[in-house]
Amino acid sequence: MSDTAVASTHKRIVEQVNAAFARNDMEAFLNFCTDTVEWTMVGESIVKGKRAIREWMKSMDPGAPTIRVDHIVAEDDVAVATGSFVMKGVAYEFCDVYGFEGDRIASLKAYVIQPKTEQQTK
Repeated sequence: MSDTAVASTHKRIVEQVNAAFARNDMEAFLNFCTDTVEWTMVGESIVKGKRAIREWMKSMDPGAPTIRVDHIVAEDDVAVATGSFVMKGVAYEFCDVYGFEGDRIASLKAYVIQPKTEQQTK
């Protein structure tokens, strides 16, 4: 498969993953992952393996967020998605870095912040 075709496949997978997150469908996300996938919430936690991720997400019960993906860029075995989401009435900005092994997600490093409102910056 050409580099362009691989990047296109990875971008499509990231689009589908974000659609799954928007439906709060963790199983759809996990179907795109290796069994040993590692999810890092930068500054918070690292969760390794499908079973552990499944349990971690159940413990949080985040509900379905409203997600806006601004950009997805893919090259080689990495794809990056940026955007924002609202979960339980709270707004966040994100940058997710996906590492692939073939057409499966092997790692997800999520940088998530709660942006300051204009009131907070004054």
